[in-house]
Amino acid sequence: MLGTGWFAADAANVKPGATVAVVGDGAVGLLGVLSAKQMGAERIIAMSRHESRQKLAHEFGATDIVTERGDEGVERIKQLTNGIGADSVLECVGTRQSMMQAINATRPGGYVGYVGVPHGVSLDGEQLFFSHVHLHGGPAPVRRYLPHLIDLVMKGAIDPGRVFDLTLPLQQVAEGYRAMDERRAIKALVRP
Repeated sequence: MLGTGWFAADAANVKPGATVAVVGDGAVGLLGVLSAKQMGAERIIAMSRHESRQKLAHEFGATDIVTERGDEGVERIKQLTNGIGADSVLECVGTRQSMMQAINATRPGGYVGYVGVPHGVSLDGEQLFFSHVHLHGGPAPVRRYLPHLIDLVMKGAIDPGRVFDLTLPLQQVAEGYRAMDERRAIKALVRP
């Protein structure tokens, strides 16, 4: 999850001083917030409707929370960025709505890093052409980032394990999936 969040930020070309928006408040989106902070983003806008996830997003480095979705979410990000849009947007959901929200919330010439596994996503070529944003994403090349990420964890610079907010015995693995699906848990940790 950390490697995927890091790839989303890397693919979105997060740079020191940048304004970043993160679409998705699951484990990958939250770790995208943490990654953007580590990469030097000055402003990080986390999109979330869940209080516990908003709290963790703030602790990981989010400066703003946007609860709106779709066009309303895009409008709120535009308001927060003086009508410009974010320099970099991390798409960590995989729906058509989240992808369009990411593209439309990005400033002209900005970058979208998408790591949400697409389901039901089709993009209009003409709309994409005129959006004037860079798109890069797909399955995360996690091994590329592991040495650096392990070093950050071992030095205590980051604590990505905080996304595990439910611990269950192996016999209750189905409950772990149910809790994540019902948004009662960010990520379940299953122990033998």
